[in-house]
Amino acid sequence: MGPVMKIKLDTDSFSIIGDSPQIREVFDIVGRAAGSQSTVMIYGESGTGKELIARALHLNSPRASKPFIAVNCAAIPHDLLESELFGYEKGSFTGAVNTRIGRLELANQGTVFLDEISDMPPTLQVKLLRVLAEREIDRIGSTKSTPIDIRVIAATHQNLEVAIEEGRFREDLFYRLNIIPLNLPPLRDRKTDIPLLAQHFLAQCNGSGSPKTISDETMNALVNYSWPGNIRELANFVERMVVLSIGSTITPRDLPDKVLGEVPREKWTPLAEESQPEGNPAQILQQSLKQSFHVGIPDEGINLKKLVEEFEKELLIEALEKTGWVKNKAATLLNLNRTTLVEKLKKLKITNPS
Repeated sequence: MGPVMKIKLDTDSFSIIGDSPQIREVFDIVGRAAGSQSTVMIYGESGTGKELIARALHLNSPRASKPFIAVNCAAIPHDLLESELFGYEKGSFTGAVNTRIGRLELANQGTVFLDEISDMPPTLQVKLLRVLAEREIDRIGSTKSTPIDIRVIAATHQNLEVAIEEGRFREDLFYRLNIIPLNLPPLRDRKTDIPLLAQHFLAQCNGSGSPKTISDETMNALVNYSWPGNIRELANFVERMVVLSIGSTITPRDLPDKVLGEVPREKWTPLAEESQPEGNPAQILQQSLKQSFHVGIPDEGINLKKLVEEFEKELLIEALEKTGWVKNKAATLLNLNRTTLVEKLKKLKITNPS
C-alpha cells in the first residue's frame, strides 16, 4: 500500500486518508482553495466525507482559529431553519422570550458549512442570497441589519442544475455558491484507497480490545464491493466485523453475502498478482496453514497453543457451516467422532449463531 496522505486537521479522528489519483486531485483543490475567501460547493454522495473536506478548507485557512459552524439543511424542519440560521429578537413571535443569535452570526469571522443546501426552501434561498451579496443578516423581528464576515461552504448530493430546471433551486444562488466546485468521488471509484481506509478504521477499533487483522482474501472482497454508503458504510462495517468475528483474523466467513456475492470472484479487481496453490486438498491445506500461522518465529517467541486453537476453530466452524451445523455430517467431514467434535465445540466455546 502507498503512503497515507492527510490534510492538516485539528484531531486524528478527522484525518482524510487516501492515495488514489481521484483523492489526490481533491487534496490539490483543497490546498489551493483553502487560503481564499471564495465560496466552495462540494458535490458528493452520502458518506463520501463532505463535512471533513469542509473542515479541511476551514482549518487550512486564515480563519482556522475562528468558529466553524455546520448546518444540515435537510435535518432541520423548514419552519425552524430560518430562526436557526438568522436568529430572532425577543418578542418577535409567540415563544420568543429571549433574543437568539443565529448560526450565521455565530460563525462571524469564521466559516459556515451548509450541508444539503439543495433542501433549503426557496424563501430562505432568497435571504441567503442577500447574505452573500450584502454580507449582512436580518434577525427575525429586527428593524436593523447586522454586518457579518463569514466564508460559506455548501454541499449537496443532488444535481443542482436539475434542481434549477425543476424550480427547486435558484439559479442566481447557484452561481454565487458554485465559484469553486469540488467533486468528491464515491468509494467504488477509488478502490486503491479501500485497504488504507479499512486498516485505519481497524486500528481505531483495535484500540478498545484484542487486536485483529484482515486477511488478504477478505480485503479483496472489500475492495470489490460497491459500498453504496461509501466511507461511512466502510467504517461501520469494519467496526461490526471486529466485534462479531471469531478469532484474531477477519476472514471471508465473517462477511455477509451481499459483500461476498456482489461481484463474481473471477471478475475481482486483485490487490496484487495472486498465485494459486497446487497439489491435492491436504497439501493445499498444509500450505494454507503454513502461510497463515508460520510466518517465522520472532525472537520473543510465539504462543503455539493459541495459534493452533485459532486454526482449529476456523476449521471446525467452516465444517459446521458447510453442513448446515449438523454435527454428525461435520464430524464425518473432519474425520472425527461426533463426541470428539462436541467436546471441541464446548472447549472452544463455539455455538450456532442462528
